[in-house]
Amino acid sequence: MHTLPVPNEMEDRNVISMLETVDCLTGERKLLATFDHLIEAPNWTLDGQRLIYNSQGSLFSFDIASCESTLIDAGFAAHCNNDHVLSPDNSHIAVSHHTQEDGQSRIYVFPLSGGNPVLITPLAPSYLHGWSPDGKQLAYCAERNGQYDIYTLPAIGGVETQLTNLPGLDDGPEYTPDGRHIWFNSVRTGLMQVWRMNVDGSAQTQMTFDESNNWFPHISPDSQTVAYLSYREGDVAPGDHPPNKQVEIRLMPSEGGPSKRLVELFGGQGTLNVNSWSPDSRQLAFVSYRLKE
Repeated sequence: MHTLPVPNEMEDRNVISMLETVDCLTGERKLLATFDHLIEAPNWTLDGQRLIYNSQGSLFSFDIASCESTLIDAGFAAHCNNDHVLSPDNSHIAVSHHTQEDGQSRIYVFPLSGGNPVLITPLAPSYLHGWSPDGKQLAYCAERNGQYDIYTLPAIGGVETQLTNLPGLDDGPEYTPDGRHIWFNSVRTGLMQVWRMNVDGSAQTQMTFDESNNWFPHISPDSQTVAYLSYREGDVAPGDHPPNKQVEIRLMPSEGGPSKRLVELFGGQGTLNVNSWSPDSRQLAFVSYRLKE
């Protein structure tokens, strides 16, 4: 059981967190560590040796071999949510930090080794989800004029480009490894479903068609498979992805087609918000939860 100092008073949800991996071919689950507080959203580093996760507003690096967690120096960015994304070369990390001035989420970038955050999106709220494979663009969900859509902008900052423009929530944009497409999730059909579009926003195409609410598509490094989080029909409102639900991690071919259940677990928010694929496309890292008695 890991006990880490709580950096701030962000919600802990009164849960025990289990950091796990699953073999995507065999379905075998492996428990890496148990935490007596909330942790969320593991990213796998390129070297395959670490997982980056968030807890109570801060980011931590988990060494898989030693099972030790180390606080990442994020300067003033101490109210980060579970939208952190590693740069393609793993030199930097981008986060969604809730600024002290108004409490709204904005995107910042700082060195993964630690350092001062640089503001990328002055407009708020902005929720990060993707970093283009060439390192030049960020993709994110943002509320502008009362509507949540998907936007991109240069990773060094600049003018944002709106890619979707429909009532309801479009969220979770993530680039394919070849940089040609962005996968995302949208409620435009009534349920939350997985979609794909070209990087310029054209050819928006629905990819899942079931009766579940499907969130956060993540493309494997070898471009073959997409993992996503699925809520049971009737358990949640289509535009909501709460914690403490029975959910599934599902896999589908990246060209489309039937999906299959990989893991069933108690979780939801925090389980698979970011791309958690291992570098060899064989495993996924995720977090399951147990309520404290």
